[in-house]
Parts: sequence; C-alpha cells; structure tokens
Amino acid sequence: MEYLLLIIGFVLLIKGADFFVEGSSSLARFLKIPSVIIGLTIVAMGTSAPEASVSINAALAGNNDIAVSNIIGSNIFNGLIVVGICAFIAGFKTNRDILKRDMPVNILITAILCVMIADGRLSRLEGILLLAGMIFYIVNMILSALKTRSSYPDEKSMPLYKSLIFIAGGLVSVIFGGNLVVNNASQIAVSFGVSQNFIGLTIVAIGTSLPELVTSIVATRKGDSGLALGNAIGSNIFNILFILGMSATISPLHILSESIIDCVILLVSGILLFVFAYTKKSMNRTEGAICVLSYIGYTAYLFIR
Repeated sequence: MEYLLLIIGFVLLIKGADFFVEGSSSLARFLKIPSVIIGLTIVAMGTSAPEASVSINAALAGNNDIAVSNIIGSNIFNGLIVVGICAFIAGFKTNRDILKRDMPVNILITAILCVMIADGRLSRLEGILLLAGMIFYIVNMILSALKTRSSYPDEKSMPLYKSLIFIAGGLVSVIFGGNLVVNNASQIAVSFGVSQNFIGLTIVAIGTSLPELVTSIVATRKGDSGLALGNAIGSNIFNILFILGMSATISPLHILSESIIDCVILLVSGILLFVFAYTKKSMNRTEGAICVLSYIGYTAYLFIR
C-alpha cells in the first residue's frame, strides 16, 4: 500500500507543479511583471509550505531539532539539487537581479544564521529579527515589481480567475502529493531498518523540498529558467527568515552541534552556487553536475556521521 501511495504522491506532485507553473507564469504576464519576481515570492512561498508546516508544527510540539534540521537540509537540497538538476537539464543565463540582490542576500542571511546558532540556540529575539528581515525583503520585492512592470513585454495570458485557480489547485496538489511521498517513503525506509535521524535529515528534508524540485524542473523544461532559479533561491530565503523566524518566535530553538556544521555546509554551498552563477553570468551542465555530486557527497557524510 505504501508503494501505491508513493506513486500517487509523485503523480500529484508532477501534475500539480505543471498547473502551478502555468498559473504563476500566466499571473506574471497578467500583472506585467517578470516571472522571476513571481518565482521569488508567490511560487517560493507556496512551494515552501511543506517546510513551514513541518517546522512550525515541530516548534509547537517542542521538537526543536526537527524544526532546524528540516530547514537546513531543505536549503542544501534546494541549492545543490534543485538548481543543479535544472542547470544539468538545460544550462541557463542567470537573472541580473538574482545575481545582484537575491543570491548575496541568501549568502548573508545564511551567514547570520550560522552566527546566531553558534551558541547552541536560536532565541525568541533572534526569531523576531529574522521575521523583520522577511518583511523588509518582501517590501523590497514589491517595490522591484512595481519598477519593472512597464518594461515587461505584453504577452497573452489566461484570465486572472483561471490563473488563480491553476495556482491554488496546483499548490494543493503539490503539497498533498509531497506529504504522501514523505510519509510513505519514511515508512518504507523504516521497514528497511534505516534510522529516524537519517530519515529526518534526508527523506523529510528532501520530501518537503520536492515541490521546489518538481516546480523548478517543469519551469526549466518550459524555458522559464528565471522562475526556476527564483523559486529555489526565494524558497531558501523564505525558509530561514520566515519559517525559522516564526519557529523561534513560537518557541526558542535548541540547536544540535551537527546542525551548526550543516549550517556551515549550507553557507559553503550558497557561495559555490553564487560563484557558478556569477562566472559568465550563466550556469552550464558541468556546474549543475558538480552541484548534484556535491549533494551526493553530503548525503554520504550524513550516512557515516
């Protein structure tokens, strides 16, 4: 039964992502703003819903270790696998705004997070500061969208109500499919004797990042690399500023020493991604392959840790 539900979950993920990307791209055209802005905001927040659910519920239940490791693990996956696979499928030019603003912001807030958790905890005050950073980032995104509206080419888009239905229906399908995949993959892993700790750092983190992965791959295959890259980077920023910020505000988080090491690895992966994206202002298939292989190496490290 677990295998059947796992397959159903993947089908919902893939078809939901298809509708979600189509609706989001159409909404961007309707509002006459670049799809990268939609990717960094609506799509990023939507595909981060599973991480938000897992981490905030974990914080409410007092399972702080899960709240932190889920976010850090998901962000490493987003940077190395989501962007890496998209680059491997089809090398793409990197958006100038993402290079100048969002990727440096991603590195900066990851570095700040590493400093915040170095003492073994993420306090309520630090959580509030992260939430304040999220508000500042969203305001900046809105201002950027307003500035670029007039320069966006006038293309045909589906009616607004249809775009919103596609986004909402696709998102529900993606989240529900993601939950089915995570729950059933975890049960299958347990039946093979894999430890809960390893499951939490890999299957749960990867599972909650499946919406980002599938959505970005679908966007890349449709030629919308701006939405794909914006989705992955935007999700990482949202995960740290909003989800960890909200989790710590609800209940100050205890940080495992392993999570501090993982945060440093996340910082290094963010810098690596920026270097790849900055050189020649593009990412090619070789760089995508290096990102994927780096994640495989990280997973091997988790297995022997």
